[in-house]
Formats: sequence, C-alpha cells, structure tokens
Amino acid sequence: MLSFFKEYKFFGIVLLIVSAIIISIFYSILKPKKVLPIYQPAMVNYEMVDSTIQHQKKYHKIADFSLTNQNGQTITQNDYKDKIYVADFFFTTCQTICPIMTDHMYKIQKEIIDDDEVMLLSHSVTPKIDSVAQLKRYAKQKGVNDKKWNLVTGDKKQIYELARKSYLAVKTVGSGDEYDMIHTENFMLIDKKRQIRGFYDGTKPEDITQLLEDIETLKQEKP
Repeated sequence: MLSFFKEYKFFGIVLLIVSAIIISIFYSILKPKKVLPIYQPAMVNYEMVDSTIQHQKKYHKIADFSLTNQNGQTITQNDYKDKIYVADFFFTTCQTICPIMTDHMYKIQKEIIDDDEVMLLSHSVTPKIDSVAQLKRYAKQKGVNDKKWNLVTGDKKQIYELARKSYLAVKTVGSGDEYDMIHTENFMLIDKKRQIRGFYDGTKPEDITQLLEDIETLKQEKP
C-alpha cells in the first residue's frame, strides 16, 4: 500500500495544482464584475440637492457649463467630452479642509498624469475673490498641471447651480445671498456620459485610494 502511494505521489501533486488552476479560472470567469452605481438626486443627502430636483430618480447628468480657468481660458463641457473626471468645490483662501483636498487632488493628478481618459475639475465657490490671477497663483503653488486639471471661476449663479443641481455637492448658507453656499469635502467621480458614479471624502486617504480603484473600474465599462 505504501509503495502505491509513493508511485502516484507526483501524479497527485500535479492533479492538485491543475485542479487549483482550473478552479481559479472558473472563479475569475463567473465572478461578477464590479459596477459602480449611477447616482440620482433622490439617492443623495437632500441637504446637498436643490429642492427642485430632490425627487428625481433617473436621467440625471451634469449640465452644460462655461467657466474660466487659471489661464483665462473658457472651459466648457466640451473640454471634458468622452473623459472620466474628478470634480470638487473649493476656494483658494480656505484654511481648513481645502488644503487637504487640494493635496489629495494633486495625488490623483500624479496617478493619472499619463492617462488620456481622465481629468480633474475644481470649482471656486468664491468667484469674486478667486480671479484668474488668484487661481493662477494657487495653481503654481499646488503643482497643477494645466493639461490635466482646471481650476475654474465664473458667474456665481452658474457655479451655485452646478453645485446644487448637477454635482449635488454643497449646502446652502442661508445668510441672505441666494447663491451663498458651503462647499463640502466631497470629490465626485463623473463618467463619460456625464453621470455621477461616486462620492468620496476628499480629506481621507482611504477614500482617495478607493477613488483611484473606481476610476479603473469605470475605464472597463463599455461605452
């Protein structure tokens, strides 16, 4: 009996290895691919959403826009056509969460610097303060690559409506100015169809790691 096992020992080991390979192949084939959700206004904290669309459960997309970047160039939705991008809201004189968010956006920029499919877009919530010249100084300080990352300013009403009706990302102040807003730490992941596919805390390293993983997931989706 012992000699029998010795004779077939090598065959048994090979059989085990082949079986493990086959099982792993079947698992990879049958394992469902991760699909990111498509966020609708009704799925998001109502404080971040304009009251006119809080009930909306489908067809939500980022609206057309026309803003000015750190180089004085007009930036529209066409500059992000067929791109995956990460968006946020900030202001250059913020001393609390903005520096952390900007540093994390810079980290994302480093990771996607050679990826033609991915871009970044940061909107100022204090456009009167954040002139083109101010944005340019900030961009230089923070290592912004003009080809990958636009810091934009413009009409406050348009930025407010983008924040509340498109990106679902800011709270209102309620201080008398109907377009006042409190930006949050949110980073939004936008797909090539201008749909919101993820919200992330821009101050947390672990959320940035997840965001980068989710970008790769989005890139695998069929057009």
